[in-house]
Amino acid sequence: MQLRPMTAIYLTRGDKILLLYRIGSRVVGNSYTGSAGGHIEPEEYRDPRACMLRELQEETGLTKEALDGLALRYITMRSKNGEVRQNYYYFAALKDGFDVHNSTEGRLEWHDLSALDALPMPVTARHVVDHYLAVGRFDDKLYGGITTEEGSVFTEMNEF
Repeated sequence: MQLRPMTAIYLTRGDKILLLYRIGSRVVGNSYTGSAGGHIEPEEYRDPRACMLRELQEETGLTKEALDGLALRYITMRSKNGEVRQNYYYFAALKDGFDVHNSTEGRLEWHDLSALDALPMPVTARHVVDHYLAVGRFDDKLYGGITTEEGSVFTEMNEF
């Protein structure tokens, strides 16, 4: 099996979340994902945050100065198409005075947190967003998750 490590960032502003509708992606198909993200380059292998910040700047024009409370919140794994897909999901609030207008990867749109159920998302991203809405947005914990056909199981990752 091959490993496919990827990152994504979800940006919030009040009761809204910024999502990217990706069109024609070879990995996630036509669906909503984090506002930016992509594959970890070889030089970023030990630093998924660097990948996420690179993708954020490439896909939205934003830099870390536009973010408040940036944190790695979820690390997930899934077996698909002969690969282990490992995802690092970051969340942050977009600071006042910053906004996004266009993306090179699809259509950026703000969505109400209460209206995400009907949006098409990759299966693991859907589980992360659902867990974040129910649990994760109320704490600052890091969760690990394994995705199977039955769903995703998230466990708080404590240092020991």
